[in-house]
Amino acid sequence: DGGRNLNLDSVPMGLPMSDPTAWTTAMNNLGMAPMGMTGQPLLPDFDPALGMMTGIPPINPMMPGLGIVPPPIPPDMPAVKEIIHCKSCTLFPPNPHLPPPATRERPPGCKTVFVGGLPENGTEQIIMEVFEQCGEVIAIRKSKKNFCHIRFAEEFMVDKALYLSGYRIRLGSSTDKKDTGRLHVDFAQARDDLYEWECKQRMLAREERHRRRLEEERFRPPSPPPVVHYSDHECSVVAEKLKDDTKFLEAIQTLLTWIERGEVNRRTANNFYSMIQSANSHIRRLVNEKAAHEKEMEEAKEKFKLALSGILVQFEQIVAVYHSASKQKAWDHFTKAQRKNINVWCKQAEEIRNIHNDELMGIRREEEMEMSDEEIEDPPEMKETEESALVSQVEALKEENDSLRWQLDAYRNEVELLKQEQGKASRDEDTTKEQQMKLLQQALQGMQKHLLKVQDEYKKRETELEKVREDKVKIETLLENLKDQESSTSRVCACSQEKECPVEKTLSNSPVKSEREVLLVGIISTFLHVHPFGASIEYICSYLQRLDSKICTAEVEVLMTRLQNTFRQELSGVGASLEKRWKFCGFDGLKMT
Repeated sequence: DGGRNLNLDSVPMGLPMSDPTAWTTAMNNLGMAPMGMTGQPLLPDFDPALGMMTGIPPINPMMPGLGIVPPPIPPDMPAVKEIIHCKSCTLFPPNPHLPPPATRERPPGCKTVFVGGLPENGTEQIIMEVFEQCGEVIAIRKSKKNFCHIRFAEEFMVDKALYLSGYRIRLGSSTDKKDTGRLHVDFAQARDDLYEWECKQRMLAREERHRRRLEEERFRPPSPPPVVHYSDHECSVVAEKLKDDTKFLEAIQTLLTWIERGEVNRRTANNFYSMIQSANSHIRRLVNEKAAHEKEMEEAKEKFKLALSGILVQFEQIVAVYHSASKQKAWDHFTKAQRKNINVWCKQAEEIRNIHNDELMGIRREEEMEMSDEEIEDPPEMKETEESALVSQVEALKEENDSLRWQLDAYRNEVELLKQEQGKASRDEDTTKEQQMKLLQQALQGMQKHLLKVQDEYKKRETELEKVREDKVKIETLLENLKDQESSTSRVCACSQEKECPVEKTLSNSPVKSEREVLLVGIISTFLHVHPFGASIEYICSYLQRLDSKICTAEVEVLMTRLQNTFRQELSGVGASLEKRWKFCGFDGLKMT
């Protein structure tokens, strides 16, 4: 009775188990150590060389008389394969301690398996009997070399067939070598499987595209309603709608579409002009609406500012109450917990007050900026000369200097107010006030330094402006001298034209041989008179080639060497910087001749 109760109360096994005695006998016949479902040897003294038991006969752990029940299988332990009995054959599982059989990479859409290690006497009927348990078999292609290919109806059936890989097969009860074998099941690549898989993928892609198209159409915004075509009746309807404020937006869109379509012609021009005129009449209404909204916004701003200022006044009074409570007269009568709460409340009230104060100051700054933007006039046109640019910079520096002075005065006033409040504040606020004083002093020092820099820049710009004015005066005097010289040369040319005959006589004896050379001499003399320190022959020729491109350097140099009393060549510079310069010496040569 005790053994029966023990068997009934034991934990049931998770997997079906065949007769353990048959299990042990079958594995003994195959020359393998008899193993239980948990991987433990059923017979510890088994001798594989003898192929039979050397000790006691096989013990069945499920015998009710013994009451021996195997322990439950842990969930992480793999399931042990069992013997599979078929009509014509028997399949014996592999050793559970051996590694699982190797397989190739699974082809896409694989429904075909390769089965090797078949017995020599195995037939297609036996193969069908073994593998039809995995699922519907479509085709079997058997070879003469003890292997075959099996094609299933679905892909998941291939996984069931791979489970049989490693099993030993025995036909009937025969132990002949031709009637036994070790199955090897692996994935096989077939064209039919690949074609069906590609067709399935294309079908899935079509379904996905269709689904996306439906989603896009669902989330696409609805198209605007179509605009009616132009006609006299529709024109009158739109004209009436343009006069109505509630239907103005719809009518103006229709009018815009008609104009873009090109409906305006000689016949309809008057109708379109009347509609455009009625649309223009709404501008005043829109401007009035905008002004009304702006007025409402300004009133709301004023209300908000007044309410915020009232709140700040109340915050100031609350903070003043906290400060008066923290004075010596009242502070000594409070308990330690009450003092702590008063300090916390005071800090919170001061933080909230500062936040609201900053917000109010920001609103006032925005109003000041808006007022300044309205007062600023349109900037004048930029002057082209450097003098005007410097004057504008000086004015900007003056304005900046004035603004900095005003800010400095404001900071000084704030410092004085802080100094006055410092004497009235409590002992706890001394440290914070000192820090604020230091920060304000640093700000004042920075402002003073910036003010000094601005003053220095202002002085520099004034000196630059004076230099520019002096240079301008010098340039004007040089221009007047040049004009005088040009007038004198024109007089000389007029006198030479009046005295053509005497000049021709003198030309025959003088180094100047033609009227062209006389003109060249005059121009060169004028050019060198403007350059008292002389000029190189290349510089002179570049000036002459602006007047006549046919003039060459050799011709000018020969002409100037012939006139030694008018032009003189000098060398300037030292070493590599040595340069030949021509100078005008006509006034000295006139005295000598």
